[in-house]
Amino acid sequence: MQIATTPETALARLLRGNARYVAGENLNEHQAPSRRAELAGQQNPFAQVFGCSDSRVPAEVVFDQGLGDLFVIRNAGHIVDPSVLGSVEFGVDALRIPLTLVLGHTSCGAVGATIKAVDTHSTPSGYLRDVVERIAPAVFEARRDPEAGYQDIVIENVRQTVTAIREKSAAVDRAITEGRTAIVGALYNLEEGTVTPVHTEGQVDGL
Repeated sequence: MQIATTPETALARLLRGNARYVAGENLNEHQAPSRRAELAGQQNPFAQVFGCSDSRVPAEVVFDQGLGDLFVIRNAGHIVDPSVLGSVEFGVDALRIPLTLVLGHTSCGAVGATIKAVDTHSTPSGYLRDVVERIAPAVFEARRDPEAGYQDIVIENVRQTVTAIREKSAAVDRAITEGRTAIVGALYNLEEGTVTPVHTEGQVDGL
């Protein structure tokens, strides 16, 4: 399959794969032993996905992709830290990936833990505190609307992740400005399996 070379073609390929997954028509491409041999010396992923570590949201499955197709970064609540920024920059500059997709999802446990901490005025122990502190701004921002619910907070967390990557990384911002890459935030519905774009940084025709 031809490698996607623009944000638009990369996003279209991801969404086509997601549509196959939802319909139960997975192609299951790029999983044969020959594919392993082909990739042994190099990789050329067409997109990178930064998502939550939730076991129910494996990017390659959700988008019906195989070995070498996606550069995947994951942590609880898709929070932005130096290692994430370094990984995204590697994808954008070293691998020349045209699209970063930030994938949030319904019923996110990290968001739920943050809502609980905010509502009870409590602080989690250990390093979970760092996760909660990084997601908390999304809770407060979303709740500026009195009608905001759980999913609104999840979407706001996606939006803040997308904007944080661009704001904190000069390399990513430069690539977006030059039109070499874009970032799209999206929401995965656990029950339906669908992926819906909710925020964009950079030029992606059709969004």
